Amino acid sequence: MSRIAARRRITRLTAGGPTRRREDHLAVEEPLEIRVSGTSLAITMRTPGHDVELAAGFLVSEGVIHHAEHFAGSIHCASDGEPNTYNILDVTLGPGVPPPDPSLERNFYTTSSCGLCGKASIDAVRTQGRFVVDDDPLTIDASLLITFPDLLREQQAVFDRTGGLHAAGLFDGTTGELLVLREDVGRHNAVDKVVGWALMQGLLPGRGHVLMVSGRASFELTQKALMAGIPMLAAVSAPSSLAAELAEEAGLTLVGFLRGDSMVIYARPDRITNEPADEPTEAPADAPANDRTDAPADEPPHDEARPRTAAAVSSVPSAVSTPRVGTRQGG
Repeated sequence: MSRIAARRRITRLTAGGPTRRREDHLAVEEPLEIRVSGTSLAITMRTPGHDVELAAGFLVSEGVIHHAEHFAGSIHCASDGEPNTYNILDVTLGPGVPPPDPSLERNFYTTSSCGLCGKASIDAVRTQGRFVVDDDPLTIDASLLITFPDLLREQQAVFDRTGGLHAAGLFDGTTGELLVLREDVGRHNAVDKVVGWALMQGLLPGRGHVLMVSGRASFELTQKALMAGIPMLAAVSAPSSLAAELAEEAGLTLVGFLRGDSMVIYARPDRITNEPADEPTEAPADAPANDRTDAPADEPPHDEARPRTAAAVSSVPSAVSTPRVGTRQGG
């Protein structure tokens, strides 16, 4: 835990009230250089832990590998003449797997909040996937899907101590079982760790599974789900417009504002059943699709209109409470 959460003396101040000095825990953020056969590919800011999964998931997201046998092994190494800080990971690809395209090289640090900003070119943003999700037969009832945020939140041990990590989890779409959860200061890193775990477990493509994230659903996270062959991405907050467009184009079910007993579906609502089933009704064009006043602290409410393609779902009454999610920092 020492490399995941760090202790620091802080001053806690309440306006008009007392000022206290005490010890607090912060999420650790350190650089990780990912190399392939000794050649540097990327440097990302991450929370240490599950680095091998992070590298494997990153390579899946970039279209370099697709199956467990493509990842032959990895080793933490040190810079020349320097002690091993476990911040450099060298990956060996399986026999016959071609090395990454040089255009994937990231020429500067990628931050914990942006995984795409280090791309060598904008043209490299849309990565060609090996898997298709449009024909995935997954269906899940809303009453089961609304349990996922609480299941995710209950397992966020480091978030409980720091309040500063994003989480991603992979769920079995049939049983609702949380198969794996990973935390990181970067939302894209958390997803890469989950995808890397799935790769090593032989679960790619992730047919019949649901990827759940604790924040927003960006274009990059949607693309990562597609690259892993996962047919559904659910988030407790909003997706971006480009994420919704990509999901619609690829046939991925995209769910946002999954909180309490409701959700907003932005693409492929046919995979989510709602018993007792009600026919969807058309709301007025200027009516918001969801109340945003309970958005996490790093995602303040907005006033712009919702995409009109979104479908709002309210499930049968449930005892599931709104999860406590969010971070103290952007990302």
